[in-house]
Amino acid sequence: MPALACCVDAAPPPGYAFAGDISFPAPVDFTDVPLPTTDDNTSHWSPSLSAALYNVDGWGGPYFAVNAAGNISVRSHGSATLSHQEIDLLKIVKKASDPKSIGGLGLQLPLIVRFPDVLKNRLECLQAAFDYAIQSEGYGSHYQGVYPVKCNQDRFVVEDIVKFGSPFRFGLEAGSKPELLLAMSCLCKGNPDALLICNGFKDAEYISLALVANKLALNTVIVLEQEEEVDLIVELSKKLCIKPVIGLRAKLRTKHSGHFGGTSGEKGKFGLTTAQILRVVKKLDVAGMLDCLQLLHFHIGSQIPSTALLADGVGEAAQIYCELVRLGANMRVIDIGGGLGIDYDGSKSCDSDISVGYSLEEYAAAVVHAVQCVCDRRSVKNPVICSESGRAIVSHQSILVFEAVGTSSTVGGVSTAFSAPYVAGDLSEDYRFLSEAAFGGDYESCLAYTEELKERCVEQFKQGAVCMEQLAAVDGLCELVRKAVGAGEPVRRYHVNLSVFTSIPDAWGIEQVFPIIPIHRLDEKPSVRGILSDLTCDSDGKIDKFINGESSLPLHEVEGGSYYLGMFLGGAYEEALGGFHNLFGGPSVVRVSQSDGPHSFAVTRAVPGPSCGDVLRVMQHQPELMFETLKHRAYEYVSHDNAAVLASGLARTFDRMPYLVPLSSFGDADAAAAPEDEGVPWSY
Repeated sequence: MPALACCVDAAPPPGYAFAGDISFPAPVDFTDVPLPTTDDNTSHWSPSLSAALYNVDGWGGPYFAVNAAGNISVRSHGSATLSHQEIDLLKIVKKASDPKSIGGLGLQLPLIVRFPDVLKNRLECLQAAFDYAIQSEGYGSHYQGVYPVKCNQDRFVVEDIVKFGSPFRFGLEAGSKPELLLAMSCLCKGNPDALLICNGFKDAEYISLALVANKLALNTVIVLEQEEEVDLIVELSKKLCIKPVIGLRAKLRTKHSGHFGGTSGEKGKFGLTTAQILRVVKKLDVAGMLDCLQLLHFHIGSQIPSTALLADGVGEAAQIYCELVRLGANMRVIDIGGGLGIDYDGSKSCDSDISVGYSLEEYAAAVVHAVQCVCDRRSVKNPVICSESGRAIVSHQSILVFEAVGTSSTVGGVSTAFSAPYVAGDLSEDYRFLSEAAFGGDYESCLAYTEELKERCVEQFKQGAVCMEQLAAVDGLCELVRKAVGAGEPVRRYHVNLSVFTSIPDAWGIEQVFPIIPIHRLDEKPSVRGILSDLTCDSDGKIDKFINGESSLPLHEVEGGSYYLGMFLGGAYEEALGGFHNLFGGPSVVRVSQSDGPHSFAVTRAVPGPSCGDVLRVMQHQPELMFETLKHRAYEYVSHDNAAVLASGLARTFDRMPYLVPLSSFGDADAAAAPEDEGVPWSY
């Protein structure tokens, strides 16, 4: 295909010339090109259209919705939330980030907003689902769950679960010694019948600690993950004179084929094979401790996609449970592990790692029915059903809010004026073809010609035949043509005040997709599409995969004021997995409860995110000594008065969060942590 005419706004400087130096008529006025017809309603938009665009009802119901003001609202009590109890998320963000001088909390973004009322509702709904299934089936025992603290070890999250779950005998699961210590401490205030499940690889110290928990009247079960652990339990229990309650984790043949099914099947990381289970039973029998074996545990993977797979695995485990009863074990509990999934994209799909094709009620019904069928057929007493549903309990209770601080596109815009055209060779025929194609509606040819022109001019630029101004003008022309023919703008890059590695590590590590949407301006139609690029100096520090399989997100123009985005359903794992890439620490955190006040909420706790000094300490640096070194340097190289101001600015930097601070905040006493008359920290 021949090259196309190229227009710039000034003559090329000496040394830069096109192949031919001929004059050419001014470029066609593309503003008069007839636009292609579209079915989009560009003149009207509404919050309900935004809710549909982002599928808020699909993944967010019943906790999140779009209100009449075009903001995200939070329904803390789920479907039982009354209209006057809905909380406007934007008002929370304003309350948290506004300066103290005007009634705010002076916190810097990014921000995690926790809703303990949502957490309470999730626990109640899970319990209610199992209670209903048990009653409907006439099941001969009860359900009591445990929360695996690895999902989110935050003190207040764990304490809330123990408090809210106390009426249901809800317990905790630990997988390491620190997790066991925090679980023991929290359950001292919980229901005495609540289970404390001890999973994970164990050494003598772990097992001794679990035995001590039993001595402290905590309902502790030590679950065997490896065959060798039974020898330690027998030895240490006799040495400490503490009778243990023992469980074992079975390796099922049932396998979850999705990304999260790596812990299932015969080659799974944890659990005992059939032969190993038989050897454990024999060892316990010989030691006179077979009556201590009371729980069977299994786990076929997180995000179980369908109740068919779930029922298959539970049915297999129930057979093992009945076999253990036949072998003489004093079995009481079947622990079905985790796996209760979250519908991250609202598609209710059984063929996706980010969705599930069932409700809480359907999940509970499948479990109860599968256990009962096997046990009744084998004439075995129905066991207590336990689950370790972490993701399903804590995912909804927190929202990560962050700010877009700017945008960039693949082109520089169309600001260049094409008043004095210069043409690359004698290309009049191709130029006329472009004009005719544009006015004739052959938009595909227009776009193809302009893209080829861009590629050709880039090659000429590399060879020194085209100058920078000319190359920029070509970019502008190509963008002008795209807009004129209705092709739209290329996907923009939205720069967000966030570290993906710290706050959304699963998006980077396993390409987990979370619902991310603007939390306000949802009464406006999004005019562009974008991907999110974080602050880190890493090309992986971006999000370009979104729900519904989209590679970009509908977004609004960033116009002067703040533009806030929210990541939802991220209350599980993200905080525990977050790192310190580029020494960006965690976000600020507020806990918000529904109240009867004018704004329907009360902030019950506010914690600023880690400062620069805090994250430096994590990597063994000493901020105090670092500051003294820099202060000494300041007095050595700067005049005395200016050195004092400079040192003061350095001190404030150590105390700030690593994230960007809006320029408007520097003059504020609360945000800058400095006297109001000092202005920006580096002025002197």
